[in-house]
Amino acid sequence: MRSIIIRALFIKWPALNSIDYKRGRLAEIIQPIHCQEGRFIMSPAIRHTIDGRAFVRTPDAQFQNLPDFPYQPNYVEVDGLRMHYIDEGPKEGAVVLLLHGQPDWSYLYRKMIPIITAAGFRAIAPDMIGMGRSDKPTDIHTHTIYAHADWWLAFIQALQLNDITLFAQDWGGFTSLITVAHHPEYFKRVMISNSALNLMPEPVLNIPLNINRDDYPVEPNATMRTFDDFLKHCQENGLIKEDMSDFFNGWMIYALTGPELRASDNIIRDFGGIKLTQDEARAYDAPFPEAIYMTGIRTLPSMASMLDVDASLAAWEALQHFTKPFLTVFGQFDMLVGSEKVQDTLIENIPGAKGMPHDRIAAGHFIQESQGAAMATRLVDFIADHSPLDQSEVEGLT
Repeated sequence: MRSIIIRALFIKWPALNSIDYKRGRLAEIIQPIHCQEGRFIMSPAIRHTIDGRAFVRTPDAQFQNLPDFPYQPNYVEVDGLRMHYIDEGPKEGAVVLLLHGQPDWSYLYRKMIPIITAAGFRAIAPDMIGMGRSDKPTDIHTHTIYAHADWWLAFIQALQLNDITLFAQDWGGFTSLITVAHHPEYFKRVMISNSALNLMPEPVLNIPLNINRDDYPVEPNATMRTFDDFLKHCQENGLIKEDMSDFFNGWMIYALTGPELRASDNIIRDFGGIKLTQDEARAYDAPFPEAIYMTGIRTLPSMASMLDVDASLAAWEALQHFTKPFLTVFGQFDMLVGSEKVQDTLIENIPGAKGMPHDRIAAGHFIQESQGAAMATRLVDFIADHSPLDQSEVEGLT
């Protein structure tokens, strides 16, 4: 069906071209209208930060009536972009910061938040830039590990958070551990699951460095259209094995090119097996109703390739001086970044990890989904049982 795009010419028609004032910032909104089958249909609004970066914002209607997720949205401006976060529990309570990865968003923490807040803590679960209800830059080169580490720092400073207990998984950990390494003053303790730093000093996975994302556009006629197609390809070619580097390299390319990429497909087919209801699958897919909203979900995996080796090694060096309590609880079925080698590297090299009750439990990569209540209980116990060491104890570890 032929589609006619009408671009706005008059500011006085705000649906087409308007100026959005937020916290003193000026952002242009350009919203085309498509005429299809005799009906005018609003296309996603292309907004611009004050310095000209294009982004989109998922409509609020996408997030209505999500199962087991009654939380009110909160927003803060970070680097000219609006970052969404859940903020539950007593505002004077000790802060528990919950960071997700890809392809999910703060919905992943719906099973943990009630237990954390019932224990008297303030649970804050932000959405990464490009994910969830946060703004989504449309430039495929936006997402790097270091950009997200900077955004976490800006988020913490904007909310004036201190004495943070951090729980992070997947890209939430790969990015925030850089923040922890260089700004330990904001953190009281850290719990990591199925995550690490990309270089420790060896890479977690052997991924080709600095691939050109422009070389991997979405392929409408690709043979690997769905995540099932990708898994079948990996099984037929022996890519699911102890060293998952080839698997992840394939996943990185599929995420960029697969025309039917869906967040829920990746979670359902997690190693260890996860069953989602149709409503839960809809909730995971809610932030990404059209292709233009999917830059983050498509490009986060390739952040593994966008490494500044010196910067990554500097973060690892700094993290080896972190003496506050540092706990790892990994999923034993996570074949990607949940290996014993990755976990042991953290335990053996971070002073604060010594003497902690590290564990491997019956879960895959998305441990918050399959073992959310158990992980929340472990986190609450970790807070209760492990306070930062005094100076004499610190000197004994270093």
